[in-house]
Amino acid sequence: MVGPLLETKLHFPRRRRGLVARPRLSERLSRGVESALTLVSAPAGFGKTTLLTEWLAAASTDGRSAAWLSLDQRDNDPALFWTYLVAALQTAALGVGAGALPLLQSPQPPIEAVLATLLNDLDAISNDVVLVLDDYHVIDARDVQDGMAFLLEHLPPQIHLVIAGRADPVFPLARLRGRGQLVEIRAADLRFTPDEAAAYLDEVMGLVLTARDVAALEGRTEGWIAALQLAALAMQGRDDVSAFVAGIAGDGRYIVDYLAEEVLQRQPENVRHFLLQTSILDRLSGPLCDAVTGQDGGKAKLAALERANLFLVPLDDRRRWYRYHQLFVDVLQARLLDEQPDEVPDLHRRASAWFAQNGEPSEAVRHAVAAKKTLFPVVKRHPAYQ
Repeated sequence: MVGPLLETKLHFPRRRRGLVARPRLSERLSRGVESALTLVSAPAGFGKTTLLTEWLAAASTDGRSAAWLSLDQRDNDPALFWTYLVAALQTAALGVGAGALPLLQSPQPPIEAVLATLLNDLDAISNDVVLVLDDYHVIDARDVQDGMAFLLEHLPPQIHLVIAGRADPVFPLARLRGRGQLVEIRAADLRFTPDEAAAYLDEVMGLVLTARDVAALEGRTEGWIAALQLAALAMQGRDDVSAFVAGIAGDGRYIVDYLAEEVLQRQPENVRHFLLQTSILDRLSGPLCDAVTGQDGGKAKLAALERANLFLVPLDDRRRWYRYHQLFVDVLQARLLDEQPDEVPDLHRRASAWFAQNGEPSEAVRHAVAAKKTLFPVVKRHPAYQ
């Protein structure tokens, strides 16, 4: 039996003041309602929820109804998940799912019957409805994932699903993409452009920066919104802002705390271990990671990291080579030195041997030198962080 629902999970997030307008993304979201699914998938701190909140607020007068559901780990229970989803839909279309709710209250809810009843109700709706499921990455229950795939496959054309999360959902995305039923907004799209970064730092955070400082910050953070915000907070009240910008790296206390709490601590130990050990590499491939870590499965692990949006940037269209986000690798390297300093020389020696065997002598020499120094070169800690 499902108990009382937490109504705040159905509320649209509160709009923030002083946001940077992003019409290029809002326009893409608006065009996306013609498809079955819009996927907003990116790591923590890329402004996914903020973007959707602003878009829905601006589109509230176009005759389209909208519903919102913020998910959490407890929603992996199928009965609770579908009860919340029906409740969210009812905020946009009164009476939808009325026949499904009694079924969900039974000891063993017949999910197929629940979904069939719900889909029939949705098919009878005359107006367009957008349903947003935020933080979908917390859903890992196979029963829920299978039910969502079924729902998406049979969704009526007037219902549009928007899923936001830190990892790709287990849906047949390739099939939807091939049918033209999928609109995707990813980290590369969500990154602040240089103009957006300048507007944010100047108009929102009230910082007076030179064009060179803005360009340096945007380049160092790679448009990662959370990092720009954390850097801006750290700069407030400082006299020598240019010196701070020149020395910013992933060892700043704000950025370290954020990445530690929002990213590293949430990873299984085997994933965390892989991230730390491979952080010595400027670029990564499956075979190279296998050589450095001494374990198999590097290619699959890199693919999984990319699906999970763990600050991994592909360097080619075939997904053979990757690199970590600059600030992320700074944090990983600092953690590796703190937690596994004795392993660092061996990691470099293995990398050196692999590059030597694969015809890249310059990289082989670089890692051999780093191994002899017993630690790899890292960005020096700026006095502002000490």
